Amino acid sequence: MLSMSEVESYRQNGYVVAPNVLDGATLSKIRQMVAEICDGARGLETHSKVYDLEPSHRPDAPRVRRIKVPHANFPFFRELAGYGPMVDILRQLLGPDVRLHGSKINMKAPGYGSPVEWHQDWAFYPHTNDDVLAVGVLLDDVDLDNGAMLVVPGSHQGPTWNHHDDTGHFCGAMDPAQCPGLDLAPAVPLLGRAGSMSFHHVRAVHGSAQNFSSRPRTLLLYEFAAADAYPLMGVPDFADFEARLVAGRSGIEPRIVPAPVRMPLPPPRFKGSIYESQTAIGRRYFEMRQEPAVVR
Repeated sequence: MLSMSEVESYRQNGYVVAPNVLDGATLSKIRQMVAEICDGARGLETHSKVYDLEPSHRPDAPRVRRIKVPHANFPFFRELAGYGPMVDILRQLLGPDVRLHGSKINMKAPGYGSPVEWHQDWAFYPHTNDDVLAVGVLLDDVDLDNGAMLVVPGSHQGPTWNHHDDTGHFCGAMDPAQCPGLDLAPAVPLLGRAGSMSFHHVRAVHGSAQNFSSRPRTLLLYEFAAADAYPLMGVPDFADFEARLVAGRSGIEPRIVPAPVRMPLPPPRFKGSIYESQTAIGRRYFEMRQEPAVVR
């Protein structure tokens, strides 16, 4: 559980890091599952419904940068979404009724793990209210060198910035030069030991650099919402929507709270994952190399 001061810090800054939430056995099991899934990318020529691959991936030398929607593709990760200590914190931040919205596993391998450009999750999936957040389950120790997630404190209380490319299509990335008043200098890295969890608000501006270190950075991400927050893009499968409740009760009366919204439409020109969508951004903020000049 978070302390009252930690909950207040989340409300004010838009993020909080809780240390040592996972027990050792669960952490080991997750790592084992991730390794087994990644090994399944051997022989793949291109992305699939499960794998998003690094630009330098080869069938005989697999390089996975994302495992897509693990809760939908692997029962273990659906069960893990109800992990008791995590749900206890979610109820502190979102209220008693909580629903799983989505999931992914982002991997930054030593020396070449891809960056993620500045963005707000809210741009991808706006809801009827913004009691929505993402949990980052740290599967490796995260520090300043291996591609930590950076969050701009207080940005969750500001505008929803433009995440569209020059053609007008959604691309899932912001060009900070086109965001007047946005100051990235105060951005804070979300650091912690493996087994810790970060919680960041759906409207918080965040991103991460390429991993230039000699150590991996693997992050299991779950997205959760208050059960009365309904996605504005609709509910295509109501039975699945109801099945993703992890705490409390559901209902069919959405709570509507005004918040700045830009719909993620027209859809991206390059689909598959945020990495593919962000290739349409005209100007990249984070440096990206196929291979590092020096690996520290």
